[in-house]
Amino acid sequence: MVELLRQAWAVARKDLLLEFRTRTAIVSAAVFAALVLMVFNFGRDPTAVATIDLAPTILWVTFTFAAMLALNRAFQLELENQALEGLLVSPLNRTSLYWGKLIANLAFVAVVEAVGLPLFVLFFNVPVWHVLAPLVGVIALATLGFVAVGTLFSALVVRTRFAELLLVVILLPFLVPPLMGAVQLTARLFGGRPLSEVVGYLKLLAAYDIVFVSLASILFRFTVDE
Repeated sequence: MVELLRQAWAVARKDLLLEFRTRTAIVSAAVFAALVLMVFNFGRDPTAVATIDLAPTILWVTFTFAAMLALNRAFQLELENQALEGLLVSPLNRTSLYWGKLIANLAFVAVVEAVGLPLFVLFFNVPVWHVLAPLVGVIALATLGFVAVGTLFSALVVRTRFAELLLVVILLPFLVPPLMGAVQLTARLFGGRPLSEVVGYLKLLAAYDIVFVSLASILFRFTVDE
């Protein structure tokens, strides 16, 4: 296990160093998140529906599609100079490769969310500071689930034509459970509802994370070897 984690960190560190030198994925995803929030802000009718009712959906739509931009690059860089083939023929464990990519993707998406959340508060004037700690926990739980699945599917479609479009098509159905739970939890946090109302959704997110991180860790080797 220690060796698997050491290899995973080596992969993650390589991706993080490369990204923070170029800043391509992070900057594009952060700009995309800002543009989406701006469109929602100027496109909504504040007299039709209360902002507090729309806010959870807007927040998670923004996070989800911005994260997909980052996930698209998870394995695209490895196609240059046949770097992916080099990783696969190296002594690197397949599970470690997946965990390393997952850690790097989580870091990328976390940066985008850290940029997007203050912009969300700025544009929509939603008071989140009194529920910031539980909101960050909900964001972390939901993000782990869809990034785990997205990392697996990114490896699945990387060698196909129109990989960016195909990733969105096959990933969206798997995002329904975590997004449903995240939106419901966020809405209740913003509404000041008691914890007893959200326990079921917390269990949904936790179960989704455990199941899909485990499944993706097992299936990843078959995905990249095909």
